[in-house]
Amino acid sequence: MIKAMSKLNLVALSREPISEKLVFELKDRAIKLGIMLHTVGGQTSNGTYYIERWESSEQLDLTQRESLRSIAAGLNSDLCFLNSDLQPTDIKVLAMDMDSTLINIECIDEIADFTGKKAAVANITEATMRGEIKDFQESLRRRVALLEGVSANTLDAVYRERLQPNPGAIELLAGANQRGLYTLLVSGGFTFFTEKLRQQLGFKQAQANTLEIIDGRLTGKVLGEIVDGAAKAAYLDQVCCKLGCSKANAITIGDGANDLIMMNGSGISIAYKAKPIVKEKADAAFDRVGLDAALLLIS
Repeated sequence: MIKAMSKLNLVALSREPISEKLVFELKDRAIKLGIMLHTVGGQTSNGTYYIERWESSEQLDLTQRESLRSIAAGLNSDLCFLNSDLQPTDIKVLAMDMDSTLINIECIDEIADFTGKKAAVANITEATMRGEIKDFQESLRRRVALLEGVSANTLDAVYRERLQPNPGAIELLAGANQRGLYTLLVSGGFTFFTEKLRQQLGFKQAQANTLEIIDGRLTGKVLGEIVDGAAKAAYLDQVCCKLGCSKANAITIGDGANDLIMMNGSGISIAYKAKPIVKEKADAAFDRVGLDAALLLIS
């Protein structure tokens, strides 16, 4: 998110060597915007991604950021804007969304697909993630109601047949746990999936919604309080309080509008293949690199 700070670091990430053309065009565009970019070190690689950094002489507004990001995108790179005062050791928490962020699907859409109702559910999901439907709780209730009567076995089928961690997810969690970060999976999805992923990938904590199941079938209802955007942020705040740190010590990753409250004010916010409303507000927008590239931002 755009933050008040004295200096800003620009970080380019790519799966291929960062070209001199990209460096030239970034600096040239910056000059036209009245900004000087100073190279910090040289281009490096961890064997998977290439990274190059610059320090900006000025703060950048949203339009300026988008202008520079478009140059990077045109040359197959993702561009991040980071607080230059943030040190890698400052980051204590990794908090992230599940559906379409950690994993490749929206679980509720795939459950609905087994009943022939995927289009109806997916339309509500998409409108919610774009921010067009503001009330996530109402959106979720509407979608879950369409699942009434679905066999609980469908959940396991979705997990086995359709769910895959997104590129770099396994490496991201391994690296975060190795660094001793507190890893939090917080989702507006369902506990059936978050618990399996918590165990599979080694999250310290997972929070999501619980589907009511009676006689082996979904009732179309959610049990207890719904995990929406505000609840995601609250769970992150609770973790930070427990660790004796603040949200500024967290790296957050999401893709939809209901992730914005959690991401706002975090040390580094990352939009992963996200909706435009999320990309424009995030410090980093990953469209070409995998989730594990986040480790380069805290190393």
